[in-house]
Amino acid sequence: MFESLPGFREFYPEECSRRNHLFRIFRNVARTFSFREFDAPVLEPLDLYVEKSGEEIVGQLFHFTDKGDRQVALRPELTPSLARMVAARANSLRRPIKWFNVGEHFRYERPQKGRLRAFYQFNADVMGEEDVAADAELIALLVAIFKACGLGANDFRVRLSDRVTWALFLSSLGVSDEQRPSLLDAIDKSERRKPEQTLESIEGAMPGRGEEILSGIEEMKTVSTFDALNERLVSFGEEGERRAGEWAELLQLLESHDAADCIGIDLSIVRGLAYYTGFVYEAFETSVESRALAGGGRYDHLVKKLSGNVDLPAAGFAIGDVTLTDCLDGKKLLPDYIDAPEIFIVAGENERPTALRDVALLRQAGYSSAYTLKRQAFGKQFKEAGRSGAKFAVVYGEQEVLENKVKIKDLSTGAEVSINSSDLLRNLRSLEESGGIAADG
Repeated sequence: MFESLPGFREFYPEECSRRNHLFRIFRNVARTFSFREFDAPVLEPLDLYVEKSGEEIVGQLFHFTDKGDRQVALRPELTPSLARMVAARANSLRRPIKWFNVGEHFRYERPQKGRLRAFYQFNADVMGEEDVAADAELIALLVAIFKACGLGANDFRVRLSDRVTWALFLSSLGVSDEQRPSLLDAIDKSERRKPEQTLESIEGAMPGRGEEILSGIEEMKTVSTFDALNERLVSFGEEGERRAGEWAELLQLLESHDAADCIGIDLSIVRGLAYYTGFVYEAFETSVESRALAGGGRYDHLVKKLSGNVDLPAAGFAIGDVTLTDCLDGKKLLPDYIDAPEIFIVAGENERPTALRDVALLRQAGYSSAYTLKRQAFGKQFKEAGRSGAKFAVVYGEQEVLENKVKIKDLSTGAEVSINSSDLLRNLRSLEESGGIAADG
């Protein structure tokens, strides 16, 4: 018997309903923030990802040579596709460009808890706006989505950091632009490594200065208030003062967005991807497991890097469905959907053609309607109606059809009414508004 591949999921109807519940929240909240949905190919040229992330990304991808002898890959993320699409029509797109996507992505890595080879992501990006208001808008959207999922300020934390602040700090230590990426990578990985491993990485980039620089990094990582951060930034001179002002503006905007209770300054967040250029952030569940739920930041130069000629400031984030679903499931915040028809049709064999004509009308009017595909006696049909979970049964007996009538039976109370068949839709709407048929009829 065949089984699904490792790291891939199957969604039976119940699981699919829960997944789609999450997707509805993504879409509904994004639209309240005036983001527009877009989509991109799931298969892209391999070079698109190599250009963005380097050759090392190839080992993490599902990639192959297609029948046109092209090197292609299943998308591991959406940002390169978004940058390519925006660059292609940059002159005709009204700015700021606020787009979102809900789609499937693929990474060829070892499946583990919270990490699969096929997963869905919600992506939201703002392009064409360099003001910190764009960063605030995105972080506010992230917080709003989590709150719409039922999470409160005690359930998650958005840890906010800044690549510019780190660049100013490293420059103050005499670190060159060429040495900076290696040190930022070491800082990013320091939370998951032993101190001696971090020291080794720093020493490799700055021979003879590893302990000095590591000590300064650890001190910077303790900064958790704006006052402490402002003091450090001001010490870096005019550029530091300017950045302190942008930090202050961002935090004020987040306060105005009613998102500040979920935000904390945490300079240990660096985001390992080299293309980030400004504010960066990651959202974590505030539990013992402290699972990462989302991450993002500003990437002002990526569009130009991938397009060659279009330079657009940009910022964005992504929420993975795997860890978020695990988090919501653990807190019992995912509803169990009952996939039931609204109407169940019960009809005699000779009355079936008349009943099916009404089924067509009901469905055109938006009612989910079901009936037994196999011809059965009335008793068995009523049993099926009860098992279906439907609210009402619409009954077509011989006498009803002769008199151009139907019976509507409330399956929760057992009460029923007889009406003219031409009034079926009007009566169903009326019964929905009144809550059903009273037991006394």
